[in-house]
Amino acid sequence: DPTVDVLGLPDGVKLVFLDIGLGMIVFTCILGQLTTQVNASHCMIDFINNYFALFTLYTAMAIEFSGVMHASYLIQNILAVVSGKPIKSNEEPRSGFTLIFFWGRVLMSLAILGFCLAVTLSALFNGQTMMSVKYPSIPNGVSVFLFFFFMAVVGMLEGMQIAFFAVAKLPAEERGTSFFGKKTCDLLFKGNGQNLPGFMIGRQLTVVFSFFLVASITGLNITPGEGNNISGISDGAQSFLNYGFHGAVITTILASITWQLAASAFPIAFLNNPVTYILLCIALFLEWTGLCAGAWV
Repeated sequence: DPTVDVLGLPDGVKLVFLDIGLGMIVFTCILGQLTTQVNASHCMIDFINNYFALFTLYTAMAIEFSGVMHASYLIQNILAVVSGKPIKSNEEPRSGFTLIFFWGRVLMSLAILGFCLAVTLSALFNGQTMMSVKYPSIPNGVSVFLFFFFMAVVGMLEGMQIAFFAVAKLPAEERGTSFFGKKTCDLLFKGNGQNLPGFMIGRQLTVVFSFFLVASITGLNITPGEGNNISGISDGAQSFLNYGFHGAVITTILASITWQLAASAFPIAFLNNPVTYILLCIALFLEWTGLCAGAWV
């Protein structure tokens, strides 16, 4: 509500920091991500030498075992075939029940992903997401476009991170094979190499900003019990969807893991993409502004 007083701030400041969410974005970047990453890079053993790190590991392993994200393995296998690069693994080849169990979870994951996409697109076209609350002037069709656009931005930034570290080990003359590929490498690795960590800072800020927008786009604005449930599902199921897990599944698979796998299979192609150079410049500019410089403290 723009009429509510917040520390006596002008309406323009409240619009930028609260309505658009810059305050929460910077807060999340510095305290929720960058600070821990900086500390972990300097104190790797100490960072994981606690029960919370162990709990986090077990939680992540449990989620992976559940198979909700197993559609990513299908994408990994497809990219391995396309790129001609075999998948390297220390695990024994799957056979028998293990093979059936694995591909069963892949099919389950694809079904879940399809359902999540159907829920999101249906809600977007019907104006039943938080976009209609936060930004009522934006048409539903534009919301659909923004949904895919910002997922692509996040995906590119996720892939760029993988591609940059992959080509960092290559000789300078092999890093880029096109005009934009060479410009990207020249900018990224020039001087003493400070632009690479600078990109990581700016990238994180851009990713968090995009995720906040995607969360608004995918978040459902449906009250169970009023007869407006998605596809006529039960009130309990609608209440569960209102937590936003469908958005988490979509963004994790389609806006993160898929692009990382693609970048690991085709790092040079990522570098040669002109969008990569544009996003690199944006990330470096955001880092230059100093919005997240507090993470180094």
